[in-house]
Amino acid sequence: MVTQTAANPTNRTSLGSLLQALVTQGLLSDARARQLDQEARAANTPLIPHLVEHANLSARDLALTASICFGRPAMDLNAIVIDPECVRKIDERLIQAHRVLPFFERGNTLYIAVSDLGQERALDEIRFKTGRAIEPILVEHDKLQRFIGDMLDNINGIMPGVSSDEANLLNEVDLDSSAEAASPSIEVGASQDDEQPIIRFVKNTILHAIQKEASDIHFEAYEKFYRVRMRIDGILRDYSHPPVQFKERIAARIKVLARLNIAERRLPQDGKIRVNLGKQRSIDFRVSSIPAVYGEKIVLRLLDASMSQMGIESLGFEPAQKELYLHALNQSHGMILVTGPTGSGKTVTMYAGINHLNTSERNISTAEDPVEIQLAGVNQVNVYPAIGLGFAEALRAFLRQDPDVILVGEIRDLPTAEIAVKAAQTGHLVLSTLHTNDAPQTLTRLLDIGVPAYSVASSIHLIISQRLTRKLCEHCKQRSNLTPQALAEAGFPPALTAQPFKIFHANPEGCPQCQQGYRGRIGVYQVFPISDVMSELMMNRASAIQIAAQAHTEGIWDLRRAGLEKVAHGITSLEEIDRVISS
Repeated sequence: MVTQTAANPTNRTSLGSLLQALVTQGLLSDARARQLDQEARAANTPLIPHLVEHANLSARDLALTASICFGRPAMDLNAIVIDPECVRKIDERLIQAHRVLPFFERGNTLYIAVSDLGQERALDEIRFKTGRAIEPILVEHDKLQRFIGDMLDNINGIMPGVSSDEANLLNEVDLDSSAEAASPSIEVGASQDDEQPIIRFVKNTILHAIQKEASDIHFEAYEKFYRVRMRIDGILRDYSHPPVQFKERIAARIKVLARLNIAERRLPQDGKIRVNLGKQRSIDFRVSSIPAVYGEKIVLRLLDASMSQMGIESLGFEPAQKELYLHALNQSHGMILVTGPTGSGKTVTMYAGINHLNTSERNISTAEDPVEIQLAGVNQVNVYPAIGLGFAEALRAFLRQDPDVILVGEIRDLPTAEIAVKAAQTGHLVLSTLHTNDAPQTLTRLLDIGVPAYSVASSIHLIISQRLTRKLCEHCKQRSNLTPQALAEAGFPPALTAQPFKIFHANPEGCPQCQQGYRGRIGVYQVFPISDVMSELMMNRASAIQIAAQAHTEGIWDLRRAGLEKVAHGITSLEEIDRVISS
């Protein structure tokens, strides 16, 4: 990790006007301003960082005040595309010493992000040593520090956000590529020394994804640039932009690790990488490559086996919902269906249930496409339709293996649905998933694909519909002031608004602990037990609307109502619920 070097003090003749402006705006008293100036001079540190740290002033307020004071616009670094080649135009020691960041060049002019427009000596030194015209651009101090660290880390091949001690541990992490020696050599026209930065870059990118708890890494080649993005808390975010001429080397390195054919660039390929983090923990990455117009696009999906050990209590169920799930799991037969779109956490919910059931007294078998997380004590089968081993065939085989619990990765067709229903009706507990929007639509979907109504009514005990919503950062979330009318329009029921509670929203600027005000995700659930009245409605082939109305009568929360409960407890924001759950 790049260590922050204290910036050299520079000429402060113009900073007197900045302090005066802060006093005029009521952000500082005159006495406090003088005290802070004296403290900064005595400590031999620049004024702006001192104000951010000791005056309880936000970097944004300081940037706006400096913009007015100096008559120069302030820019948001998040909206600036930083060219790594520009960063290399200035010696790293100058960047560290003066805490500036070059980001763009036009002709002989180099545009540099600064948080202190009074750094005349620093700018003069950069002009002298680069021989370039310098155009300073005012930005917020805290963002500048973060961007400087990340950019220098990327250039040096160090994982951003990791300390130097942690960076030294990279050598102890093993990327399992035992088949590498048997793979074809990488024909990239480069020496072994030239390949070392590529190896380090791929390794650091993977480790950074683990550190940031990303679910996917996207390596994307375009005509004039190369981009790496990570999906963090369900949102894709830019990570780095390596030089486009390295795209074949990066792709080849990943394919070697995943034991793919590096010579085949015309067809999609799938593979796996295992990252061993010490002796106690390993993480698998599922690798998928496809041939795109300007080069191969490769996506790595993180498969953390520790997720399978999550208890049901940590998923986000409300207390009553958790009890319904546990009650259904403790039955000796019947079917539990988990529904939701791709990426909504269905697999983790089912694995939590399997983990609850996984004892020596039960024979548990799963059919998955593919097996993403390996579970000790569970018989897991990869379906392979190309050779005739689909979900239906796997289920038929399971029924001859004395099963207690069966997990079917997904019910996709009538044969699979019929065998799953038969298993649930003949003394086995069956867990499976469907891609539907909510629980009532799940029941009508089964009827639509041809499962008899009496079979649906007699076999299904519980349906869980779910979404994943981002959690507010506990360090920087901000209070929302909504009127009772606004709460009612948002869907908050009178029973909920009658009790005192606080609503929060995300801080769009975020903090070092989060991503734009959010950190981590939690499930929002509709837990839908099948009552006798529900069974009768299914026998009469009722519509999803009629089933939903009966659920409301029985007091079953829909997804929106469950989400509002999370908002009322300060776990997530109303904006996030609006994003992931339609009204």
